[in-house]
Amino acid sequence: MTQTLPRKGIIAALWLPTDHSGNLLRPELAHNLAFLKASGVHGVLALGSTGEFPQFDIEQRKRALALIAELASPLPVVANISDIRPHAVAALGKFARELGLPAVAIMTPGFFPSSQEDALAHFLHAADASGLPTFLYNFPELTGTRIALETVAAFADRASMAGIKQSGQEFDYHRELIALAQEKRFSVFSGADTRLPEVFALGAHGCIGGLVNILPEMMVYLYRVCREGAPGEIEPALARMQTLGRVIDRLTFPLNVAAAMEARGLATGAPKAIVSGRSREIYAGIVSELRALFDEWELAKPASSWAA
Repeated sequence: MTQTLPRKGIIAALWLPTDHSGNLLRPELAHNLAFLKASGVHGVLALGSTGEFPQFDIEQRKRALALIAELASPLPVVANISDIRPHAVAALGKFARELGLPAVAIMTPGFFPSSQEDALAHFLHAADASGLPTFLYNFPELTGTRIALETVAAFADRASMAGIKQSGQEFDYHRELIALAQEKRFSVFSGADTRLPEVFALGAHGCIGGLVNILPEMMVYLYRVCREGAPGEIEPALARMQTLGRVIDRLTFPLNVAAAMEARGLATGAPKAIVSGRSREIYAGIVSELRALFDEWELAKPASSWAA
């Protein structure tokens, strides 16, 4: 069944719990998604950077997309089909269409540098292969290439552009993207999880973030108050989001997301990459500190918590 294209709202950049062989853990994933749905999120980004997509081969990514689409229903699922290999992008895009997903997302290829002309060609290849509305996904700290405004505009003129996810340190770029979005009629989703009132004040349509896995109810609340005009105070929730951000910033992304999820009582599975002893120490410290904070904030653990 074809899903509705998400144009706004709080979208979870989904963490994927796996075993030591990299296989998705179905019960644990179902548990986490049930928590997100109960918290009122508006959709899911599957196999994004929080989902550690480079750790999976093409067939694993296909199986993951199919399982996420099944378990996340009725939430819309956007498939990140980013890859350095054009044939992988095409295969994943076609599979997303076969699943009835509403959209795909695409980053610059990564590893090798890309000119803006080559990045645009890569994006158009992804959109053509999938035949679906496409979100550009700007995260230059990970890919090494910033998607320039003129490249975004050229893509919007030549493809079915659903929107753009703006991540990374360049917060002011939201302003230019939102102005262009008003002209070209696409959505801007921010990855600035801890700055939601600011991005919504600028006119962003929503957030696609890793911290949605941890505090979805808080982020949905901020969206409703700041974007939809619901009554409420933003400062208490915003302060907690910022505290969470400061605590987890002691560890590298996305392992820091897993530490916060474990503290909340959510399933994280086994690490997908090699983790040093020092990082494990920091991880354990974050889990301990956040468990105390979550208790202090009187945050309920998700039903049937996986935490010990």
